[in-house]
Amino acid sequence: MIKDKVMESLEKKSIEYRKRILKYIYKAKAGHTGGSLSCVDILNVLYNRVMHVGPSNFDSPDRDRYVQSKGHCVEALFVVLADQGFFPEAELENLCQGGSHFIGHPTRKVPGVEQNTGALGHGLSLSVGMAIAGKLDAKDYKVFTLMGDGELAEGSNWEAALTAAHYKLDNLCAIIDYNQLQISAPTREVCNTDPVADKFKSFGWEVIEVDGHDVDVLEETFRSLPLTAGKPSLVIAHTIKGKGISYMENVLKWHHGVPSEQEYEQAQKELDDALLAL
Repeated sequence: MIKDKVMESLEKKSIEYRKRILKYIYKAKAGHTGGSLSCVDILNVLYNRVMHVGPSNFDSPDRDRYVQSKGHCVEALFVVLADQGFFPEAELENLCQGGSHFIGHPTRKVPGVEQNTGALGHGLSLSVGMAIAGKLDAKDYKVFTLMGDGELAEGSNWEAALTAAHYKLDNLCAIIDYNQLQISAPTREVCNTDPVADKFKSFGWEVIEVDGHDVDVLEETFRSLPLTAGKPSLVIAHTIKGKGISYMENVLKWHHGVPSEQEYEQAQKELDDALLAL
């Protein structure tokens, strides 16, 4: 079967994003590598195929909103925003350098960033507020927020989840980057929040579980929102921490590991080979 050209283009872009993420983390000698690699397919599909937001309409009250609740994986967001034209990609050469706005978490001093995030558990609450405002103003925009599975232990998420269902926020989509690893151990060992789907359903959400690296499925899912009218939507995206790099995948130390020169060269070669294989 011949691969759809649009999907092939998206797959190629994801690989190119991974190459850039590694480039800037390697240069900065700092960054959250594993989580940025696990969530970048989601950002790719949202910004390139789904959301109505860009440099030309970022000041418009009708734009779609994206909030990166797992703010520590900002490298993925920065690379995608640069690709969208919010700022010259060359500015990422200053990632984590003194005086730079490109720091380890999103800040509104960076064009295209909707909200400052980094304290885990805040993104869903912020997004609920934006979604309520959209309903009150009779706007058609959608609000998307990307959460980490590790941050679900924060109680503010569950207050926000209850509120979202109470106000029937079907203009809200929360996405969990479900890679099952956090900074110190597998998420289930730190604070087990499973079964996540059942918990959100009990709060009144509609839930779907998908392959978080399948760009075709991701686009189909996001374009079908709301999953059910009158309910907020939760997409549990099953992902692999360190996706795309053989020695990083599902390895705990790459939560915020920085590759050595040899590791960096190997990673870039693996991604180059993946591009050739498309």
